[in-house]
Amino acid sequence: MSAVNPYMPPSADVSDIVDNTEELREPEILTWRGRIGRLRYLAYTMGAYLLMFVAMFFAGLIGGVSRSPVLAMFLMVLCGLGYFVFVVMAAIQRVHDIDWSGWTVLLMLVPLVNVIVGLIWLFKAGTDGANRFGPAPTPNNWGVRILGCIAPLAFIGIMAAVALPAYQAYVAKAKARAVQQQPQ
Repeated sequence: MSAVNPYMPPSADVSDIVDNTEELREPEILTWRGRIGRLRYLAYTMGAYLLMFVAMFFAGLIGGVSRSPVLAMFLMVLCGLGYFVFVVMAAIQRVHDIDWSGWTVLLMLVPLVNVIVGLIWLFKAGTDGANRFGPAPTPNNWGVRILGCIAPLAFIGIMAAVALPAYQAYVAKAKARAVQQQPQ
């Protein structure tokens, strides 16, 4: 009879137990399958916008050098169409992260509803873990974080570019009216 050490750790066959570690998936850019989070959605669409802006500049430059406005318009429409397709694919991946069908992207075509839906996409967190559209996306890297932060700054810059001249015109009119109303 063999002596069993009472101080040995217990042993068991655990090959049938499934590993519960969370599976993550690196998001793919040029597809509508998969999921992307809020910040990655902002970063991808802002990066695509910046690339489209540069491509439109060069399309206009090529049209100007060739003295062909038709060529310039064709290249600009091509750039805009590519941007549109990319943004739709990113939006579908974003709604997949919320566990909505990709067809809900069509709600962006309905006036006023598109504002509400857009805000939901930006502020609603994605589902934890895997959902019916795949595993959760990987955490954001620094490039995604920086590019994602440019989008709100760009929006603030556009609002300031519109508001500051309007405010300056208001101040000038108010000063002119104050001078007119002073007793003489």
